[in-house]
Formats: sequence, C-alpha cells, structure tokens
Amino acid sequence: MSALASSTTTTVFSGTYVILYLIVLVLVIAGVWMTFVKAGRPGWGAIIPFYNVYLLIKVAGRPGWWLILCFIPIVNLIIWIIVALDVAKNFGHGAGFGILLIFFPEIMYLVLGFGSSEYHAVAA
Repeated sequence: MSALASSTTTTVFSGTYVILYLIVLVLVIAGVWMTFVKAGRPGWGAIIPFYNVYLLIKVAGRPGWWLILCFIPIVNLIIWIIVALDVAKNFGHGAGFGILLIFFPEIMYLVLGFGSSEYHAVAA
C-alpha cells in the first residue's frame, strides 16, 4: 500500500471516529439532561463542568459538599459508586441498575432520561 493510500485511510477512519464520538457525546448529554429534568434540576446543568457533578450528587440525595470528595483519589471512586447506586434507587431501580450505571453510563443515562423511570428522592 502506498503512503498516500495509507494516509487517506487514516484520515477517513479518524474522521469517522470523530463523528461517532460526537454522536455519542450528544446522546450522553441528552440522557443526562433529561435525567436532571426528571429530577427537577436544570437540564442545562448537564453541559457545565463540575456543576453537572454537583447536580448528579444532589439527584442522588447526597449533600453538595460531596463534590469536594470527588477530587480526592480513591475516595472519588467510592463516592461515584455510592452516587450511582443512590441515583438508581431514587429512580426506583435496584443495585443491579446502579452497577450498570457505573460501568455503562452512556447507555444507562439514556434509559433513565428517556425511559419510564420516575424520580422519587428516597436516598440519603
């Protein structure tokens, strides 16, 4: 394969990757946005860095100062697990859904935001 063909192939695949990445990004933002709206929080908060984490912590029913804990290594992992489990609980789902929320947030926030789940603040 010539250098030109290799370069063209690389360009096409990198362009395709960027387009797919942007599509996934828009879907994740839409899912989180709708999740926030269902929880009575401002949907636009999904696109604001740090504020989106704060809102997610509030949706989980935890105090806002937990945002500070997200900056501490190792502790942040535990906080994310607790927040994911509490978000699942507040939307009427069990621990299994919370675990899926930890490992597949791109899909699960779409399920929460656009699915039939209703928000009921029960955690914390």
